[in-house]
Amino acid sequence: MSLPVALCFALLGIVLVMVVFGPQLAPHDPAAQDALAGSAGPSAEHWLGTDALGRDVFSRVMVGARSAVVGPLLIAVVTMTCGNLLGLLSGYRGGIVDFFIMRWVDLMVAVPSLLVIIVVAGALDGGYWMAVALLAALSIPFDTRVMRAATLEQVPRPYVEAAKTLGVADRRIMFFHIWPNIAATAFANTFLLFAGALIALSGLSFLGLGDAPGTPDWGQMLSENQALLFANPVASIAPGLAIVLAATATNLVGDWTFERISSRGAIR
Repeated sequence: MSLPVALCFALLGIVLVMVVFGPQLAPHDPAAQDALAGSAGPSAEHWLGTDALGRDVFSRVMVGARSAVVGPLLIAVVTMTCGNLLGLLSGYRGGIVDFFIMRWVDLMVAVPSLLVIIVVAGALDGGYWMAVALLAALSIPFDTRVMRAATLEQVPRPYVEAAKTLGVADRRIMFFHIWPNIAATAFANTFLLFAGALIALSGLSFLGLGDAPGTPDWGQMLSENQALLFANPVASIAPGLAIVLAATATNLVGDWTFERISSRGAIR
């Protein structure tokens, strides 16, 4: 394992600790306000300073990791599950099944996802979980297309033909023969989806379509603290940097996972 990948794993480990234990490890109550310490710069008491309401930025970044990561993780898992199922079914079955699935994918890909989410979430006064559900639903077609392409590459191979000749059930061929050979693509794409969902969900929070106002959230902190760029720039830089580093580390770990699984050669 190279040093950059090791650093990415370490960074994701820190993020995971903040997700699980953030509220317990935070040095201050993330919701506590101190009007006398508003917009203060970094100090021994407040490592990243305070926001306009005097709330500790470091504590809010730690606690905000939960909303920043849990939603994208759920989106990635749901998208991987549904996208893998539909992609395998479309690529293996072909014919009318492939036609209907891919026409649905073409329709969904043509839809401007972010615009639809903004309009629907805004019209329904939806919050964090509404944004998560919409992002998951609109991400499935992209994963379906990728997994269908990977499946189509495997279907003509001798091991699949041999399994068909031996009378192996289609379900078993898809899930126990083909899927292990496209698992590298499946996992790499899932890491990519997680990183994309993290950025998209943070962007929606920045626009006010995520958690309720005042809730610790990286995207929302970025929006709330942009007015402090001259008073305490760290208050805006910290959550933005957290988003960038988490997404970048996820992508690099995904690439490493793809290479590791691909090198094993899972053909059965």
